[in-house]
Amino acid sequence: MRRLPFRRLVSLATLAVIGTATLGTTAACGDDTDAAGGSDPVTLRLGYFPNITHAPAVVGVEKGIFAEKLGSDVRLETKTFNAGPAAIEALFSGALDATYLGPNPTVNAFSKSEGQAVRVVSGAASGGVALVVKPGITSAEQLRGKKIATPQLGNTQDVALRYWLKEKGLTTTKEGGGDVKVVPQENAQTVETFVSGAIDGAWVPEPYVSRLVNAGGKVLVDERDLWPDRKFVITNLIVSTKFLKSHPEVVKKLVEGQVAANDFVTSKPDEAQQAVSDHIGKITGKPLDVKLIKQAWPTLEFTNDPIASSLKTGLDHAVAVELTQPVDLTGLYDLRYLNEALKAQGKPEVTQP
Repeated sequence: MRRLPFRRLVSLATLAVIGTATLGTTAACGDDTDAAGGSDPVTLRLGYFPNITHAPAVVGVEKGIFAEKLGSDVRLETKTFNAGPAAIEALFSGALDATYLGPNPTVNAFSKSEGQAVRVVSGAASGGVALVVKPGITSAEQLRGKKIATPQLGNTQDVALRYWLKEKGLTTTKEGGGDVKVVPQENAQTVETFVSGAIDGAWVPEPYVSRLVNAGGKVLVDERDLWPDRKFVITNLIVSTKFLKSHPEVVKKLVEGQVAANDFVTSKPDEAQQAVSDHIGKITGKPLDVKLIKQAWPTLEFTNDPIASSLKTGLDHAVAVELTQPVDLTGLYDLRYLNEALKAQGKPEVTQP
């Protein structure tokens, strides 16, 4: 099946986020290669988002887990992003080697490069998404004529909302028309517009679900209820194929760091939650309220399994609501190092898609 380009549904403002990405250390652009004799460390440039759905990445950096697993032969540089398209642009430009990313941007990167540029090497998180609405709305039919926000036209939550509405017999358009008016807006605006009455609800990830609930909203749809076993990928770990081929041992250590970070997050939730709050504070200047993190935490499952079936289903949903064309995902996953790390700990391996 010929791979077809994934529609690029991002704004110039979103792409501009790349220019304001936060660097953990001085970045080195271009190829990272070993010096003669291997005396200089390899540089690994890792991207992630400073939010709860990227908790394994946040904790892995904050607690030094990645640095420990990578060892002295690898220099870790970190960059934070607010949107998946910006992280992908950084990876395509050679300014990034690996990044934590949502499912739709993952597919976008794979499709745009005709299956060449990226590989998923691990999962990171599942769940943590819901439709929050005004208290008087109790059914899908009552959304007719209402305005519902999503983070971005064509992003993972936007597709989920539009497909769910389609299943309920309600129409939407990319231009904001149809039975339900879908309003793309940045998550940071959503609570304000919800309180002001400019929108009637939003399909968003945590911690914005909890923030909207605390602002008087109620959960109409917990997205976990729409998936088999209540599991669907919200965050993957992907690497540049070029970097993977040049430095397989570094990628192996990075994946071991991901597994170790997930172990920390799941076995020490209180310490992990505080680490997320502290780290976000260092990046944004304002720590995320630990009470809010604790409220949102139970809606997420931190898992190394990338739940590949849900990514494929999400793509099918995007095709169904006419936001993209079919994409052949053959070759997207390379889980050899993940399964090596899991096997070493006596844990079940993940089936290679």
